[in-house]
Amino acid sequence: MTQSRLSGKSTLSFNLSGRWPPLRLTWSPSPICSRASGIRSACAYRLGFRVSPSTVRGLLARAGLGPAPRRSGPGWREFLRAQAASIVGCDFFTVESVLLRRYYVLCFVAHANRRVWLAGCSPNPTGAWVTQQARNLGLDLADHGVRLLIRDRDSKYSGSFDEAFRTAGIRIVKTPVRAPKANAIAERFVRAVRGECLDWLLILNRRHLERALRVYVEHYNTHRPHRTLDLQPPQPRSHRRHQPSARSTATTASAA
Repeated sequence: MTQSRLSGKSTLSFNLSGRWPPLRLTWSPSPICSRASGIRSACAYRLGFRVSPSTVRGLLARAGLGPAPRRSGPGWREFLRAQAASIVGCDFFTVESVLLRRYYVLCFVAHANRRVWLAGCSPNPTGAWVTQQARNLGLDLADHGVRLLIRDRDSKYSGSFDEAFRTAGIRIVKTPVRAPKANAIAERFVRAVRGECLDWLLILNRRHLERALRVYVEHYNTHRPHRTLDLQPPQPRSHRRHQPSARSTATTASAA
């Protein structure tokens, strides 16, 4: 390992069994992120061994740099809050029946008012089935002002699924790998429907599951309070006062 006094750069040479020319890694003390990426790429592709992410994380921490490649601009939370009125998140969750059959349920949740759309459930959600659900809800979501759809990288979302929403003017935003908090609102609904409905029922078949979910979604949208909405449901019903009919008024007058 040699170091130049003028440039401040360090050169590390390797000779692998004499069959290849020596591998030289040259880096400068700054910036630290380019040095770390250069070390990782060179070690992975030329030497055959990897550098752990914790090592790179420690180098970035000592330099005072974050892991994001973009150092400026709004974060994920700021983006969701600024665009909440036009964002809908979707997610799959599974339900086991009494006969040990697994059903996949596709749901959509609006970020602004927490309204839920139940797309459907299927024991085998193929690409054609998922695309048909997207076509059924695409125009409805566009009419409600939805412009962004957040989803994970599940293989059940086919290319035609994304194309159906793009046709309706809705952009697809994919969450990072293994980051369920990026789609936290949809994940929160899955937790609610499990804890408040499905965990208390023995599902017999698909028809039973669809009926139970339809009743719960109706309750969730019109009656269930949300702390984010100041303990109001997503779509509160107008409670009209009871007004006596003309027949009851005439009966009361005749009795008097």
